[in-house]
Amino acid sequence: MSTYIIAEAGVNHNGSEQLAHDLVDAAADAGADAVKFQTFKASELATASVSKAKYQRQNQTNEESQYQMLERLELRHDLHFDLKAHAEQRGIDFMSTAFDTGSLQFLVSDLSLETIKISSGELTNHPFLLAHARTGKKLILSTGMATLDEIKDALAVLSFGFLQSAKSTEAPTATTQNGYAEAPCPPTPSAFLNAYDSEHGKQLLKERLTLLHCTSEYPTSMNNVNLRVMQSLQEQFGVCVGYSDHTLGVVVAGLAVAAGARVLEKHFTLDQSMPGPDHAMSMTPESLARYVATAREAELVMGSAEKMPTIGELQNRTIGRKVIVAASAIVKGEVFSDTNIGLKRSSGTGLEPSRYWELLGKQAAATIERDEAITDLLIL
Repeated sequence: MSTYIIAEAGVNHNGSEQLAHDLVDAAADAGADAVKFQTFKASELATASVSKAKYQRQNQTNEESQYQMLERLELRHDLHFDLKAHAEQRGIDFMSTAFDTGSLQFLVSDLSLETIKISSGELTNHPFLLAHARTGKKLILSTGMATLDEIKDALAVLSFGFLQSAKSTEAPTATTQNGYAEAPCPPTPSAFLNAYDSEHGKQLLKERLTLLHCTSEYPTSMNNVNLRVMQSLQEQFGVCVGYSDHTLGVVVAGLAVAAGARVLEKHFTLDQSMPGPDHAMSMTPESLARYVATAREAELVMGSAEKMPTIGELQNRTIGRKVIVAASAIVKGEVFSDTNIGLKRSSGTGLEPSRYWELLGKQAAATIERDEAITDLLIL
């Protein structure tokens, strides 16, 4: 199975329509499977007083607030349609991350996206997670900054929402004896856990959710990557796993694939020197192409779990393995012994060494020259 690679354009369009379209082209040229943006209304995402993250302050020289920055980086709803059509024309998927309920509704109902990415910052936002799950769409959830207990709580909410979504598409709502519609189960911590513990809830999580291991440091140092976490996530929650990569360079792409990532996400930009919060820690288009190529090479290297000789090995097996040969000339009727037979590589097709003890004590059916491979036709 091929690893699904998401080229994260994010807000690196800087509010420019042309730059956004150029990012779509760069993602397609690099060989990514999808290009992803971010959809939000600043007024719904942040308060006017919220401060910037440290990395955002480092990557920008102006004094604007985070709210002002977000306002400037909003992606117009009408532009989403153009970008989606452009991505489809280039043969890649269009994706986005919603940061408020109105934006989520837009992505699902208006833009008809089948898969929605949820950022690490929303993992503890249970009402927003529930809104995502109730859409019935496939979800990709990043787990930066989270503990395993927090992830479990998030999955419990998602399983509850998935179950509600599944019921809404099945039989009509059940009614009580007095004819009134049966009230849906309200969202409570106990209801979430019951959904998570149910077989149907677990099955829906497995079918609809991918968890991305992520370290929310920008950039992430190599000693904080901890790719083994993916195995822990898969073992504990039984869902598809991947990696949201904030490191610099391409090496982690291959390592993540080898560690079991089915999805990779990587920020990219057209120019790392552009003003903006994410450009400096994002890949150039050239580096993104190498990143994708590294992941694809890792897929080839990992190959199949089935152990069997390759075509090349079958061709080399006759000269790479030893067979039973005559250690000295053997006359017809002579008994085979450990003094007149041995094991050597031979161009002939002889008996495998595993039959050595079977041959001892039997007689030669014909004269055998020294170093001649012994076959069944030469045994009485």
